[in-house]
Amino acid sequence: MQVEIHPSWKKVLQSEFESPYFQSLISFVKDEYNKTLCFPPGSLIFNAFDKCPFDKVKVVILGQDPYHGLGQADGLCFSVPAGINFPPSLQNIFKEIKNDLNYPIPKSGNLQHWASQGVFLLNATLTVRAHQAGSHQKKGWETFTDRVIQYLSQEKEGIVFLLWGGFARQKVKFINSQKHMVITSGHPSPLSANRGFWFGNKHFSQCNDFLKGRGVTQIQWGKNNLN
Repeated sequence: MQVEIHPSWKKVLQSEFESPYFQSLISFVKDEYNKTLCFPPGSLIFNAFDKCPFDKVKVVILGQDPYHGLGQADGLCFSVPAGINFPPSLQNIFKEIKNDLNYPIPKSGNLQHWASQGVFLLNATLTVRAHQAGSHQKKGWETFTDRVIQYLSQEKEGIVFLLWGGFARQKVKFINSQKHMVITSGHPSPLSANRGFWFGNKHFSQCNDFLKGRGVTQIQWGKNNLN
């Protein structure tokens, strides 16, 4: 199984890669990919890290599981490859961006253009069996991604953490809110959004206002070179 991770992350996370829990996790993942269909493709498991180097991270968006439908998961949370229909949560993300910043709904759900600007699109669990949501949870991925959040909080300053929904909000305990900006709301899924917990949160403009105040280039949430 081919995996790729940016050298900047490899340097930061080397002790994790050498730890017993991670060795056990990788053995599990390799076995799963050898015996059944899993997502994302092996070469994209660490895509979030590859597309957004450690020293470039400005914003963190935390998801839970990769999409488990055929052709959806690309290793970036909430993102789907060009040509794939938007899952409901991604539709609601784009609707909120339109309402907040007046960007049109893009034609593509590929969020790589966010990652290239410093938006780290991290799922708490990086792999999943096809059509079996949560099937790779509690195998070690959560330990690894919790440590990633801690490293970001400890080693960097001025990151905007966008924590959507109860699961993501639990991660606030790993973040030093004196050094970073933490913004929370309900999840963009229809179950939450349709009950008034998502639309109108203005997270995207709040994020850019914070970055601008620090003299950091803002995120072009609506610019999509793949649309």
